[in-house]
Amino acid sequence: MQRNTKRQLRVIDASFVALGPSGVAIRDRLKHLTPDDEKVLRLVGEHLGRLASLDLKDRCADGLDHSTDTWAARKQGLTAESSSRWAGSITKATHDQWALSRRCQLAHIQGLEAGVRTLMHRLSLPLGEKGTKKAAGGYRSKSEWFQKTRRLHVLEHRLDAARAEREAGVVHVVRGGRKLLGNRHSLQAAQLTETEWRQRWEAERWFLAADGESGKRFGNETIRVTPDGEVSIKLPAPLAGLANARHGRYVLASRVGFAHRAAEWADRIDANRAVAYRIHLDVVRERWYLTASWQRPVIQTIPLEAARARGMVGVDTNIDHFAAYRLDVHGNPAGDPMRFPYDLTGSADHRDAQIRHAITQVLHWAKRCGVAAIAIEDLDFTAEKTREKHGRRKRFRQLISGIPTAKLKARLISMAAEQGLSIVAVDPAYTTQWGGQHWQKPLATPRRKMTRHDAAGIAIGRRALGHPIRRRTAPPPHHQSDGVGHRTVQAEPGTRGREETRPPVTERAHDARARAGNTGTRETSRTSKTVRDVRSDQAWVQSSLLIT
Repeated sequence: MQRNTKRQLRVIDASFVALGPSGVAIRDRLKHLTPDDEKVLRLVGEHLGRLASLDLKDRCADGLDHSTDTWAARKQGLTAESSSRWAGSITKATHDQWALSRRCQLAHIQGLEAGVRTLMHRLSLPLGEKGTKKAAGGYRSKSEWFQKTRRLHVLEHRLDAARAEREAGVVHVVRGGRKLLGNRHSLQAAQLTETEWRQRWEAERWFLAADGESGKRFGNETIRVTPDGEVSIKLPAPLAGLANARHGRYVLASRVGFAHRAAEWADRIDANRAVAYRIHLDVVRERWYLTASWQRPVIQTIPLEAARARGMVGVDTNIDHFAAYRLDVHGNPAGDPMRFPYDLTGSADHRDAQIRHAITQVLHWAKRCGVAAIAIEDLDFTAEKTREKHGRRKRFRQLISGIPTAKLKARLISMAAEQGLSIVAVDPAYTTQWGGQHWQKPLATPRRKMTRHDAAGIAIGRRALGHPIRRRTAPPPHHQSDGVGHRTVQAEPGTRGREETRPPVTERAHDARARAGNTGTRETSRTSKTVRDVRSDQAWVQSSLLIT
């Protein structure tokens, strides 16, 4: 009995238009601050940072027993040492930080569970058994099998501890960042001195953020910014003696002027709508910054049919570049492939700048193409990064870990909304494989170099447009020239002439009676209708003279 080895393909999820951005944040530098201004900012940030640390400690101690009563008690205790609005901002930031830690804890547990499942599966297989694309095979040697059993015990212990902590509501939070805390024990590797580390640590633990409030003057009573750029701060009760303005406020000598979204920000503060502000110090540059943020109403995305009306730009995300291709409304690629490179090495600021620059280039090119939407893959490598799944393929794990999927998608949606473009997310299954199979070779010319990534951009765009990735589809059976038996696009790659046109079907004598409406008969002509094959009555003679 012949074994069926055909691989089963998974179900492709439907494409959808991603929701628009729900918030806006802009930033400007606080220039020309006096020494007194910096002193007041440091004192306020240090005092409120201490209160925020104590509040976070109390919130973590409450765990799952948190309620509105415990929240009110914490806020009342903070109000006595600051103000009601400062206390509200601190408690809200504490709750957001605790909730984020809970989500990270759940993701950590899911990663441990995936690792344990993979290890148990591979340990149950005989040594040297080959794996498949869906599941890994057995280990190569008895030594490796033994080491993986030890690894399994370690992961099971970590999983049990993480589950117990989650059931008890215990989270681990570090104000200032766990990475910066770890640098304290390896200052030489972090290229920091103890003084530099201390300055960064203290600056990260300061708290100088105030939530906005609609209906209040200029949208914020705690940190107020007037239309002409004047910045004033409501000082906490213990520091009220440092005020240089009425009602316990301190006015900074610096003036701000937002270069980006200035008109939108001005419209909000003129209407007294809520705007949240945050003041922070960049210790490396020794610069103070003011960040303004506000929420937007939920933007109604356009229907998928409207996004497809003017074609699509398919974008394939890679480790070092975007591969984009423009497609018309029928799914036909137009023009040449476009590549937008970026460099994800170096500092986080450098990587973020590279991503923003590449996205800007993609958006400007899409606007010039006249499309209404950009198609990208809905990538999620959360469960694909475990070393238990990919084993010694360290380079591949670094590859998928280096692609900024979540941050890239969020930034692309936000920046595309400003350009009037929509983002269509598609299922990433088989896009690179099928794109390379059906589009890479046919579009390659001596002057056009096609890669699998360029072909994947076409596959992504066609999937977003609702077309199959294959270049051709079979016509209806009764419209095929040879009836139901006519070959289709599913011909094997080795079939000769599978991409050629079908020869026209001419009238043949042997089936003339079988045609509908033809009851008569005629004798087949013995004379060929072609000039080359026509019969001649003259004899062929090898002579240099013409026969006349």
